[in-house]
Amino acid sequence: MPCSLFVSAVPNLVVLGFLFLNWFFVDLTLLQHKPSRVPAIASVVTEENTTQFNVLDFGAVGDGITDDSQAFLSAWNATCGTTTGLSTFIVPSDKIFLLKPLTFKGPCNSSYVDVQIAGTLIPPDTPSTWKGIDASLWLQFASVDGLTLSGSGRLNGRGYNWWQQSCRINHTEGCTKLAPTAIRFVRCTDVVVSNLNLADSPQTHVLIHGSRRVTVTNLKITAPAHSPNTDGIHIQSSQHVAIQNTIIGTGDDCISVGDNTYNIVIQGIACGPGHGISVGSLGRGGSNVSVEEIHVSFAKLFNTTNGVRIKTWQGGTGYAKSISFDRINFNNVQNPIIIDQYYCDVRHRCANQTNAVQISNVTYSYLSGTSKTDVAISLNCSQSVACTGMHFKNVNITAASSGRDVQSFCINAHGDSKGDVHPDMACLSM
Repeated sequence: MPCSLFVSAVPNLVVLGFLFLNWFFVDLTLLQHKPSRVPAIASVVTEENTTQFNVLDFGAVGDGITDDSQAFLSAWNATCGTTTGLSTFIVPSDKIFLLKPLTFKGPCNSSYVDVQIAGTLIPPDTPSTWKGIDASLWLQFASVDGLTLSGSGRLNGRGYNWWQQSCRINHTEGCTKLAPTAIRFVRCTDVVVSNLNLADSPQTHVLIHGSRRVTVTNLKITAPAHSPNTDGIHIQSSQHVAIQNTIIGTGDDCISVGDNTYNIVIQGIACGPGHGISVGSLGRGGSNVSVEEIHVSFAKLFNTTNGVRIKTWQGGTGYAKSISFDRINFNNVQNPIIIDQYYCDVRHRCANQTNAVQISNVTYSYLSGTSKTDVAISLNCSQSVACTGMHFKNVNITAASSGRDVQSFCINAHGDSKGDVHPDMACLSM
């Protein structure tokens, strides 16, 4: 899709109107000189003759106590089944709707489905509700094409009880490895998600899986820094996805990009606390992966454990290539720039293996800020499969503490640096 279509879907000038982000403005026309980097993005379609379905008309109560799941499903079936050009599913304001795990299934008869959430959605707060069903699911849209999801509403995942029994922090017998994702988009096409507030998911907040042409914009996603596995947004096996102008502070990656994903644009992100913006983890269990055309720009990361990271497991195969990190600021970040090809987040020690995902053509340009640790740039590449085409241009990272300096570290990393780069990249091989 031409760049002009992408730009028409969002304002030419995007301003994050939060006080701590007023230091940058994103001019989307900057992307136009790189058309291959711009995903084909769904546009919001509006028509005068729309059919509206309010969940209250289908029996929802909205008192935060009554189970409104069946009312939501009935309203969805009516919305999805109508044959008008645009059908609208309405969740009204000033009410709290208790919902058990739900899947809103497509394909729909309507060409476009508009979901407007103004109220608050909550799940049961006891993990036992999920006994015998898919523990990874709370709310899911599956096989829906032409979907917009927007509003001033809030999805409160009430994840505290899940976090307490997570194997990440609770190492006793019977701990929980899998917990619900707040909202999932699975096998969906032409999706726009905007303006929602998500908080305290038991696990990942937003999952985009097996989907194409997805835009996520102006979300606010929050969870405590200690909450385990609470990624903000995870993208998996998907293509042509844009994440933009979003504030994320959680206990894990603000945004993560998984296996078999390409043509992803991430821009205008405020991240912190959390684990940064990550490509990976990739190659777990010896899997073969293909990840390319991942582009992150105009982001601010503060008080995170990592900045921009590529992480792969030993033993994986395939590639991660054509990745760029551009115009990013770090504030008191522990590992501002990191490639870790020895990633291992299990309790036992991971075995050494010679196979590795090949990382190539990665560009770091106009990055600045402060590092909490002495090693501001760490390229810990596989000893058997080199990282190639590592390009640094105008990078300036200094120590967060006065009187200290920062350094770079490389293993089997090949590339070059141009302009002013600090710390210097003398550790790179040509």
